[in-house]
Amino acid sequence: MASLETAAEHERILREIESTDTNCIGPTLRSVYDGQEHGLFMEKLDVRIRNHDREIEKMCNHHFQGFVDSITELLKVRGEAQKLKSQVTETNRHLQEDGKELTGFMEELKQCRVQQRNIATTIDKLAHCLPVLEMYSRLQEQMRAKRYYPALRTLEQLEQTCLPRAGQYRFCSIMAQNIPKLRIQIRDTAMSQLRDFLESIRKHSDKIGEAAMKQAQLQRSLDSAVSLQPRALIGRRSRKEAMMMMMMVAAGTDRDGQDGSPVSEQDSGILDVEDEEEDDETPGAQDLVDFSPVYRCLHIYTVLHETLEGYRRYFNQIVGFFVVEDHVLHTTQGLVNRAYVEELWELALSKIVAALRTHTSYCDDPDLVLDLKTLIVLFADTLQGYGFPVSQLFDMLLEMRDQYGEILLKKWNLTFRQALDQDNYSPIPVSTEDEYRHYTSQFPVQDPELEKLPFPKKLPFSEFVPKVYCQLKEFIYACLKYSEDLHLSSTEIDDMIRKSTNLLLTRTLSHSLQYAIKKKNVGLAELVQVIINTTHLEQSCHFLEGFISNITNVPPDTANATKLYGTSTFKDARHAAEAEIYTSLNAKIDQFLQLADYDWMSPAQGGGNLSASDYLVDLIAFLRSTFAVFTNLPGTPVHHATLPGKVAQTACMSACKHISTCLMELLLNPEVRQISMGALHQLNTDVQECESFARAGPVAGFQGDTLLLAFSDLRQLLDLFTQWDWSTYLADYGRPTCKYLRVNPHTALALLEKMKETKKNNVFAQFRKADRDRQKLIDTVIKQLRHLITQHHS
Repeated sequence: MASLETAAEHERILREIESTDTNCIGPTLRSVYDGQEHGLFMEKLDVRIRNHDREIEKMCNHHFQGFVDSITELLKVRGEAQKLKSQVTETNRHLQEDGKELTGFMEELKQCRVQQRNIATTIDKLAHCLPVLEMYSRLQEQMRAKRYYPALRTLEQLEQTCLPRAGQYRFCSIMAQNIPKLRIQIRDTAMSQLRDFLESIRKHSDKIGEAAMKQAQLQRSLDSAVSLQPRALIGRRSRKEAMMMMMMVAAGTDRDGQDGSPVSEQDSGILDVEDEEEDDETPGAQDLVDFSPVYRCLHIYTVLHETLEGYRRYFNQIVGFFVVEDHVLHTTQGLVNRAYVEELWELALSKIVAALRTHTSYCDDPDLVLDLKTLIVLFADTLQGYGFPVSQLFDMLLEMRDQYGEILLKKWNLTFRQALDQDNYSPIPVSTEDEYRHYTSQFPVQDPELEKLPFPKKLPFSEFVPKVYCQLKEFIYACLKYSEDLHLSSTEIDDMIRKSTNLLLTRTLSHSLQYAIKKKNVGLAELVQVIINTTHLEQSCHFLEGFISNITNVPPDTANATKLYGTSTFKDARHAAEAEIYTSLNAKIDQFLQLADYDWMSPAQGGGNLSASDYLVDLIAFLRSTFAVFTNLPGTPVHHATLPGKVAQTACMSACKHISTCLMELLLNPEVRQISMGALHQLNTDVQECESFARAGPVAGFQGDTLLLAFSDLRQLLDLFTQWDWSTYLADYGRPTCKYLRVNPHTALALLEKMKETKKNNVFAQFRKADRDRQKLIDTVIKQLRHLITQHHS
């Protein structure tokens, strides 16, 4: 027994030595040396070693031939490898030699491509510069030919079209600098020609008048002699005599040839009359005058924009005239009297007011109107100092205030549109205290919780809010500037500013917000941000009230003070954005529902659970993600503005109702003529998926199962049909506690009619008792429903 145990122990030790890691073999060997059978163990170990050697030898003998074959193949491969190496080396040498030439060609090609690109760029630049040079050359030719009106048109095209396209070149900047000088030169030249014309007309007006009177006298003599001579003879004679007379007038002589002064050929406005044939018509007195300087000056000044310098010269001349008249009045006796001066001033004042009304009505630059107002005030104050009444001028300035307000509204409309187009509709990220103070200095932020948050953090509104608030203040400042020096009270100024600001809010800003909300491709994120923005702007209205009160020194609670309508403006915009969210969300739901493809004649599946339709699974996933993002549910990354709670609840309820309504419409669609019980089970599964979404609470704030009420009509209808609980429905109909209170009998009847099989399908159904019984049961329920409808609606 002891020898057997020893042998078993040695066998165990050998197996342990064979299977144990070499590093852990120490304890095993120690147990051998601690025993008394050391020699016997060594014998067993030698036997085991010989056995392993025999196995190794057998394995080597078995694989030796393969090893020899592999060595032989390897030697062959070495020879082939040497040949391949030589071929590769030779090929590489040839490739390098050929590559040098190719590299040279590639370098040349690179240089050609660079030159080609430079040439193309040069051609492109020249294509933009040549029209500038050609147009400038044409302008110079027009100036030399004194064709000033076409020159102005060329200047306008050069300035607005050609120069901006040409780019930043030195010659372009020189041309741009010369354009105002050329305009002034054309304007001064046209005015100089007009003055020469007026001077010439004043100099020769007596001759023109004399010609007109002689023509009238000749006409009278012709009328008296018409009954004595043939008409044709009279015509020829009268034309000939008239022509001789006109030639005498044009030559500057009268019938006596003594008291007429010759007319110089350089006199502007007087035409030389050439000899004409007898049959030519007699020219009138006005035909002796060349009116082209008048028309040219009119056209030029029509094209040229109004400048403040022109108004300044106009007022200076008027002031200078009446200062002289006033001085003559006070320093002489009998030369002029006060009644004459006052009458002259009243006439001039009416002309001044009419001219200013006409010219300012075409002005669309608010800065020019503001500068003109300042100039008119100075003009009025100056003449008032000399004792002239100027109340009409201040009345006109009050009329101009409305026009100035309209110009401001147009300007701010573009500003608001630009701010909306440039907005990214995302909350403003702030990383430092300086950034935070920068935005809070532009817009009053009253949020203690936001103040406590660490940096980085986000302001809830987008860039549009501080921009709009600053622009509102800029508009108020612009209105205040016009009110200065108009001798108005603080209350009048405050009232004017508030009325203008209300127009800006209710008309301009409101339309801009509606434009942002209604424009195409506006997303849910943008609409949510619009709601956030308008909420904060609405809260800032009382700060605007205080701002106006501070600059006008009129308390906001003053009696009869105009209130700002900003609150209602932003509320309307917010409600429009909310409505657009509901519409947009429903439109997205419609896109999913268009993918619904129900098999209305699918057979009922016995056992097994139905799965919701793919389109509905995708729709529910979309709604979950949408409301998770816009209501900032836990675990959702915040990248957008958070939808206000009530709006989110309304949007969620609206979406659920829309889904329920659309599914009901699918069920009752007249084009669907037959519906099987299998199709109703599939629809029931889809409704269960919707109810699971509603029960999960996608939006916080709903009490209990309030959201499930959106599907109650559809749920009760499907329960009635899938459970075939007609006895309960018919027995409890009309009671407040009816289980199927929301099922309309007309709806139930329409759906039952679709479940009746047609005659075509009844051909084989008549041989199946179950189908016959089912059809009889449906017919019975249909009769009972019709009786119920007749009974309760008769």
